Amino acid sequence: MAVATQNRDRPISAPQENSSAVSALASLSLATLLSSLGTSIASVGLPSLMQTFGASFQAVQWVVLAYLLAITTLIVSAGRLADMLGRRPLLLGGIALFTLASLLCALAPTLWLLIAARALQGLGAAVMMSLTLAFVAQTVSKDRTGSAMGLLGAMSAIGTTLGPSLGGLLIAGLGWRVIFLVNVPLGLLTFALAWRGLPAGDKNAQPASGKFDAMGTVLLAMTLAAYALAMTLGRGKFGALNIGLLAATLLGLVLFAIAQGKAKTPLVQLGRFRDPRLSASLAMNLIVATVMMATLVVAPFYLSRGLGLDAAMVGVGLSAGPLVSALSALLAGRLADRFGAQRMMAVGLFALGIGTFLLSLAMTRLGIAGYVVPIAITCFGYALFQTSNNAAVMSRVGAGERGVVSGLLNLSRNLGLITGASLMGAIFAAGSAGGRHGIGQDVLSSAAAAQGMHVTFQVATALAVLALVLALLSAGTVTQGDSS
Repeated sequence: MAVATQNRDRPISAPQENSSAVSALASLSLATLLSSLGTSIASVGLPSLMQTFGASFQAVQWVVLAYLLAITTLIVSAGRLADMLGRRPLLLGGIALFTLASLLCALAPTLWLLIAARALQGLGAAVMMSLTLAFVAQTVSKDRTGSAMGLLGAMSAIGTTLGPSLGGLLIAGLGWRVIFLVNVPLGLLTFALAWRGLPAGDKNAQPASGKFDAMGTVLLAMTLAAYALAMTLGRGKFGALNIGLLAATLLGLVLFAIAQGKAKTPLVQLGRFRDPRLSASLAMNLIVATVMMATLVVAPFYLSRGLGLDAAMVGVGLSAGPLVSALSALLAGRLADRFGAQRMMAVGLFALGIGTFLLSLAMTRLGIAGYVVPIAITCFGYALFQTSNNAAVMSRVGAGERGVVSGLLNLSRNLGLITGASLMGAIFAAGSAGGRHGIGQDVLSSAAAAQGMHVTFQVATALAVLALVLALLSAGTVTQGDSS
């Protein structure tokens, strides 16, 4: 009798659950797209902003930096706050803030008001980025976590790919304000889907108790801001200011660790880093993001100066990598579900190492094919690693800590991107014949660009091998834990 009742009720509830799951995944995908689009679309508008406001490059670059700094400094705090107050209301608030800030960006009458609005937009993006991964574990079944992570990875890659081309078309036709205004209807759609589809709460979750760690939040934000500024100021020249900011970063880390040890309800449970699997996953995430940033920093100079391609062909070459990442992410999710996230993580890092090694050969005689084939292998490996790593971490986390752990994953990635932008650019400059003059297309010969490419991706290959070693050691830890 109970079986009959259960079977009779299932056709009524299942379609409703499926509809909610589809709406939830659609909203999470759009939130991921918006946050990555917000990063990539603004950079193409910098020349127009310089002309409109009569400002220097150093001034207008803060339109990009303010957004990245807001995300980097606040993403862990946003995850912790969500664990305490509830992920659904905070994510809805983050989407609303991002949408409102986008409108303020489009209406900004001065450059500094635009920068302030971009910081608010970055705060909304920090909330979205920290909670999308956390919601996956709550929205889909465990055996489909990899596929859902692959979908989010694909949307992130699409946002990164779409930003420059879409931004260029919008600016050419309608002016720079439209690159921010386009987020408003997308944000409203995302909010509506999230309102309809996101679950109100996890019945198995116990909300994190205690007060919000305001002191830890301030210390971590200041520490991360100091590091981000140390890596981005100076335009490749590491001077006294950068060294001072790095010293402030180290001091901030010490003070943060002391504060977390004394806090009753710390922002980050430092004991979690005793988990070798989580620590390894965060370290690999940072290393891989550093490696991937080399493809964005170095590739334009190699394609334009090393291969002598015109601007149109450079654009085609640069779009190849993100396109492969977007197409590979969905496949990567299915592979992680079928063969195991830990195993696919190692396979992805192996492919990443093969791709960066081929890029280090810098075979200019092969033309653009000598770049596109290795970058395709590199980006496939990246998509497979990123999807598998996210799935492996989030499947092990308790419901009450998903927000903060998701924030840590995104933080490690952002720190890797910031580190890579500075470190890989400096290595390319030092490795090329024109390195002592700085990276500049007016002084960089074809041979110098090829030599810089060679040295940069030798270092990238070494980093990929280091990440692979960490993955294999982590897999050994998992095996020992399972056997015990």
